[in-house]
Amino acid sequence: MNIIDAHIHFSNIRSFHETAKEQSFVDYSKKGIINEFEEAGVVLGIGMGLTETYGMGFPDPKTSTPMGLDLDSSLPNNIVYCAGINPYTLNNETLVLLENELQKDNVVGIKIYLGYYPFYAYDEIYHPVYALAEKYDVPVVFHTGDTYSERGLLKYSHPLTLDEVAVRFRKVRFVMAHFGDPWVLTGAEVVYKNSNMFADLSGLIVGTEIELMSYSEGRFLDHLRHALVYCDHYDRLLFGTDWPLAPIKPYIKFIQQLIPKKYHEDVFYNNAVKVFPKIKNKL
Repeated sequence: MNIIDAHIHFSNIRSFHETAKEQSFVDYSKKGIINEFEEAGVVLGIGMGLTETYGMGFPDPKTSTPMGLDLDSSLPNNIVYCAGINPYTLNNETLVLLENELQKDNVVGIKIYLGYYPFYAYDEIYHPVYALAEKYDVPVVFHTGDTYSERGLLKYSHPLTLDEVAVRFRKVRFVMAHFGDPWVLTGAEVVYKNSNMFADLSGLIVGTEIELMSYSEGRFLDHLRHALVYCDHYDRLLFGTDWPLAPIKPYIKFIQQLIPKKYHEDVFYNNAVKVFPKIKNKL
């Protein structure tokens, strides 16, 4: 089965290097992602544009919009990305830059970091971004749920806040990254209710194969199992790893155990093609 990893990172972010070195033990490099993709049968990865300056680290209020991928001087051929948005540097000039970015073949969506930046999804500052998403037929991916930084503010990343934008911007496809974990039942309701809302299952566990298997066996994931059954929309769920937070092949096995086998091709491949139509030229 061919697999699309709809949520990876390929940015020179200090916390990603630390996580790879101390928790997931992956080779966080161009060579590392190429090898993991080949071993796991991943034919395409969708990176989330993200950069930081040499100040406080991410979330960085000074980084420019749009944010790209800067781990290496060149991207692997099978990696595309979503242009990242920093609302503090979002203005008429950077909106022009964003529009230019969206016309590139390897830019397939937009990424907004709710919780890391203190703006709700429905804040007017993002409305021009949604207009561009509609114009160029690309999805908007939101970070939702727990933040990977103590400086994040959780009230902005709660999945219920996505309901308002899904209703107001019906012609835009939205992706709820991480299914809103730990508020996955709320996330499930927002996906269930809104036909233009999707969710990816990335970043649910940070660590090695040992951690992935350990958490799979106990009650830790009961809330997620409940939410998946409640949502009952496997046509709107996407596989993603949040690499380098976990190694890819074990994470595939981890998600396969949560999704009924008859939906595997949809969750691991077909739904990503539906949500990110520009990737068809890369497959």
